[in-house]
Amino acid sequence: MEGIELDAPSLSFPENDFCDSILSRYSTSTQDDHHHLCAIMGTMSQELKDQNLPCTPIAYFGAACSSLDRLSSSYSDPSPYVIDSLITILSLALPRISIPILKKKRELVSNVVVRVLKLNHSVTAGAVVSGLKCVAHLLSIRDSFNWDDISQLFGVLLSFMTDSRIKVRRQSHSCIRDTLLNFQGTPALAPASEAITNSFEKFLLLAGGSNVASTDGPKGAQHVLYILDALKESLPLLSIKCVAAILKYFKTLLELRQPVVTRRVTDSLKVVCLHPGLQVPAEPLLDLLCSLALYASTNETSADNMTFTASLLDVGMKKVYSLNRQICVVKLPIVFSTLKDILASEHEEAIFAATQALKNSINSCIDDSLIKQGVDQITINKNAETRKCGPTVIEKVCAIIESLLDYHYSAVWDMVFQVVSTLFDKLGNYSSYFMRGTLKNLADMQRLPDEDFPYRKQLHESLGSALGAMGPETFLSFLPLKLEVDDLSEVNVWLFPILKQYTVGARLSFFTESVLSMVGLIKKKSRQLELDGRIISARSADALVYSLWSLLPSFCSYPLDTAESFQDLEKALCGALSEECDIRGIVCSALQVLIQQNKRIMEEQDDLTGTEVGIAEQHAIARYTLQVATDNLRVLRSSARNLLTVLSGILLESPKDDGGLLQSTICEFSSIADKEVVKRIYLKTMQKLLAVTQKATKAENSRDSNSMRIDDSSNDSRARLFDLAVSLLPGLDGEEINVLYSAVKPALQDMEGLIQKRAYKVLSIILQRYDGFITPRFGELLQLMIDVLPSCHFSAKWHRLDCIYCLIVHIPKESEQRRHEILTSFLTEIILALKEVNKRTRNRAYDVLVQIGHTFGDEENGGKKENLYQFFNMVAGGLALESPHMISAAMKGVARLAYEFFRPGFYCLQVASIHISPSAEKEQGDYQSALTIFLMCAANLGLLKVLVAKSQAEGLQMFLGSVVEGLLRWQDDTKNHFKAKWFKFITNVVENFFVDMLYLTLLCSFIVVLGMLLDSMYASLKAFAALCMIIAQKVKHILEMLVKKCGMDAVKAVMPEEHMKLLTNIRKMKERGERKHAASSDETKSHMSRATTSRISRWNHTKIFSDFSDGETENSDGEYMDTKTVSGRHSKFSSQLKPKASLRSDKSLPEDSFDQLEDEPLDLLDRYKTRSALRSTAHLKRKQESDDDPEIDSEGRLIVREGGKLKKEKLSNPDSDARSEAGSFKSLNSKKTQKRRKTSNSGWAYTGSEYASKKAGGDVKRKDKLEPYAYWPLDRKMMSRRPEHRAAARKGMASVVKLTKKLEGKSASAALSMKLIKSNSQKKGNKRKSR
Repeated sequence: MEGIELDAPSLSFPENDFCDSILSRYSTSTQDDHHHLCAIMGTMSQELKDQNLPCTPIAYFGAACSSLDRLSSSYSDPSPYVIDSLITILSLALPRISIPILKKKRELVSNVVVRVLKLNHSVTAGAVVSGLKCVAHLLSIRDSFNWDDISQLFGVLLSFMTDSRIKVRRQSHSCIRDTLLNFQGTPALAPASEAITNSFEKFLLLAGGSNVASTDGPKGAQHVLYILDALKESLPLLSIKCVAAILKYFKTLLELRQPVVTRRVTDSLKVVCLHPGLQVPAEPLLDLLCSLALYASTNETSADNMTFTASLLDVGMKKVYSLNRQICVVKLPIVFSTLKDILASEHEEAIFAATQALKNSINSCIDDSLIKQGVDQITINKNAETRKCGPTVIEKVCAIIESLLDYHYSAVWDMVFQVVSTLFDKLGNYSSYFMRGTLKNLADMQRLPDEDFPYRKQLHESLGSALGAMGPETFLSFLPLKLEVDDLSEVNVWLFPILKQYTVGARLSFFTESVLSMVGLIKKKSRQLELDGRIISARSADALVYSLWSLLPSFCSYPLDTAESFQDLEKALCGALSEECDIRGIVCSALQVLIQQNKRIMEEQDDLTGTEVGIAEQHAIARYTLQVATDNLRVLRSSARNLLTVLSGILLESPKDDGGLLQSTICEFSSIADKEVVKRIYLKTMQKLLAVTQKATKAENSRDSNSMRIDDSSNDSRARLFDLAVSLLPGLDGEEINVLYSAVKPALQDMEGLIQKRAYKVLSIILQRYDGFITPRFGELLQLMIDVLPSCHFSAKWHRLDCIYCLIVHIPKESEQRRHEILTSFLTEIILALKEVNKRTRNRAYDVLVQIGHTFGDEENGGKKENLYQFFNMVAGGLALESPHMISAAMKGVARLAYEFFRPGFYCLQVASIHISPSAEKEQGDYQSALTIFLMCAANLGLLKVLVAKSQAEGLQMFLGSVVEGLLRWQDDTKNHFKAKWFKFITNVVENFFVDMLYLTLLCSFIVVLGMLLDSMYASLKAFAALCMIIAQKVKHILEMLVKKCGMDAVKAVMPEEHMKLLTNIRKMKERGERKHAASSDETKSHMSRATTSRISRWNHTKIFSDFSDGETENSDGEYMDTKTVSGRHSKFSSQLKPKASLRSDKSLPEDSFDQLEDEPLDLLDRYKTRSALRSTAHLKRKQESDDDPEIDSEGRLIVREGGKLKKEKLSNPDSDARSEAGSFKSLNSKKTQKRRKTSNSGWAYTGSEYASKKAGGDVKRKDKLEPYAYWPLDRKMMSRRPEHRAAARKGMASVVKLTKKLEGKSASAALSMKLIKSNSQKKGNKRKSR
């Protein structure tokens, strides 16, 4: 270790740590150089130990440097593997040496490394790589970046930039990049950049000036490619001057049109464009992009090149625009034309990249200044006869986008519509200046038939963007509705859905002046049509009136002139509400939208984060400031009095409030109206309610005395008054709410279910909206709920559950004992509500259970896990009761809670649930109906289904044996129990009848009754057999879930031997499904399907506790909860239980007539498959051709027959066979026909019809044809497995032999036709005999 002084302190590395790390890393390698490295490392370590030196990285550094210095200075050639190992050790040790030591020994180490790298024949590629790492590390520790001090080392890196060894070359490029990163912001960057540029220029001159035949020419060209590879990483790191110089050379290289050169240049350009803070000259970069664009437009390139070009133009134009906007916008037409040409390609990746580039370029490079320039130019030349100047840049761009709507681009119209929509959104109100032709072309596309135009939805979205950008006034001036035409079929009714969905930020004055005037015009036309007796046309006119009114909610979405124009609209709205009941819902929806949007702005709650909002709606919302919302609400408040009066009167008079729109509209207006106005209406309402209630009380008293029925109109009136009173609550104070509560309390015990339902509804709304109402009356409300329970009507239980939940939630959290007592009082009622017939009541009961669980268990809301467990135990306590109805309800409640709050700690609950013995129900079954027992079975299996679906496989393994045992016991015991129960029932009936029928006079009656009883028993037994089958289905379904969770082997290990057949069936069905899935190749699935579907896992008690099996399961656990699949074992029986209407609807699906033999369903999101399906079913929509239809031959020529039109005959096909023609009347959709067509379409039979003579019998020779011949078509029955089919086929062949002599001299086609005629005549004779 000569020349190395180890006087500096070493770093705190443990001894032998450096050596051990290298040995552990390379000792297991099979490469020879690694073995040499480990050997030298071991020798060096032993040497250090012999000299009593510490085995630290600095010691190995000194030893390696001294050895390399000695070997590189000797005259003899050192061993390559020794040099390689030593330089590798040095490169590994350098990062572990402290910077002060390296700075002190930098010159010595640099000289050693440079000498080693100059040993050409004695240095391997690995040694050069290690040496380059050392050079890069030495360059990174310089104190001063004086170019004279570092030029030698940097030159070493550049010298290996074009090395022929790829490993060395890549390391050189990486080291140059790292070095340039260290040079950023230092004086060394400029000379380093010039050195790289000079190398590039030198090799360019060498490649261009040398003779092609010489050895230097190709070598220089190859070196240029190597430097281009280096520039991909280092070009953004060079100085601006050098980057500009290199970009000029790039333009020359692009003109060569060499793919290998072009791709490297474009890679470097993309790196430059993607670098965020890089300031490069905009002009040379733009010239390169334009040159690349012209090259892509005039030359056919691969899909990868087109995709890369589109993405480069995307980021490049954005970069140029940020550097120099003026020169960028001038070149936009060139770039857009290139992207347009790429869209015409057949490569989906390139099309997608071009679409994204067009959209991004529109959003980033088209600005207001460019648009304003085009508008000014159009305005100046508007009245001029000839235009003095050419089109502006924006006009050229719009013309290019419009040209994309030609039929040449019909295959990518779905992408084109996205670009058109983006341009409409960018131009905004100025779209009317540039996009008139585009809008007209879009309207013309609407007239295309569906068979030729599968992009109807995308077209409407593009038209919606145009509507949002222009506004409905301008839009309808270009595409009028044509309501003034005499023929209503010419009205553009297809515009109504677009206007309804995409109108936003419009003017209410336009609706008042134009749309309502159209309504008056159509009404007048409707009355005239009705007077003329054209009833159907009159109804069509009425439908147009409704469509025009349906636009009102859209016009009320962030309108521009609410404060100025609403009072003009108010009169029309009041008249429509009073006179036209059909449009009341529309008017109410519009008024609610108008109020809610302004209230959200005032409350600063109009946060649309997470919602998809269009550009037009964003602009409309941006115009709605606090001042605008304040002015709008002020005008609405001034109109609230009249509208509340009208709405209240309609609510009290109308027999039905569809969807509660009247009530919700009154509620919205009462929230913004003056308190005095609302109070006045409320007091009148309560006075009417008091009067009607007193009248009803008197009628009730009189009915008790006279047994007379109360008039239903009185109850309806009371119910509507309750609705009106509760709708006015937002505008009332606490005193008025107390008055309403006083009126509600007696109504909770009313005998009429309608009044009870309204009273509970009013009370639930009060409890939900006003927390301050509950606290002072908490005890009173609890007692009230308990007192009115016996008289609660079943229709009011839904709202009663809401009241109970509000009370439970408001229980003080600190009083645990009080909470337990109150919850116990109402929990039984909530659980029993799970078994209610009314679906809404059941759903609300499930929701209440879950909400109570969250209230007790959510820690962020003050809950505790202990409270949640306690609530679980309270619900599960219902399982210990005697009533089967209660047990079943509790089981459903536990299942719902387990689904919502499932955790691994609930396995104890699983075991308890699974081991509920069916024998307990068996004992109770003697006193309960078998149907009740079945429902209990369904509840238990439903709970087990939830637990299996939510559990992990590891947890299920612990209880797998008990789960399977319990499942199979359910199946067996249920089936046997039904048999025993019905045998005992029949025995009891017969015994009772024989005891009671001792008199002979009643014998005949007994026989009749017994016959009826037996019929009823037979039907019931069939029904209970069906229930047993359903239980079996559920058991099989859960077993399938267990197989998917735990595996077939685990379930087989715990399956009893007598039930092994069931598991075998499950295995076979699973294997069959896997084979079908594997058989469906990817080629049959369209790659154009750009949308996917997903199913959300959510609770669905109807499917979990359904009477029918869900069948085979899907892949995800969540889909066990809310998916319906096909049963694998008892699907035939399940289909029998379906109603006939559902079976008919299943058969009438469109996909039933399209590829019925396919296993996979029709993908409605795949545009090509859907289009094919629609085409295949088009014949089903058309009527059969009548005799009046024109007759056309196979070549499309019209056939005109003299002497009247004959009956249309089937065109003869020389290659068809007579028997197939005879059977062509059969339905093409029948499975038998499809199967026959599948077997017969593989080929055809020559029946000799082309050799038949038209003038005489026998065959004739045809010119350029073979001798006359014919084949008897083979019958597929010959290959049938059934003996009777094969016998019939042989009989047919035998008849050919028998008829040989009889048919001599006749052609084969004539023989076949004779046979067909004979068979037809026999059929006719049989028909006559039957008559």
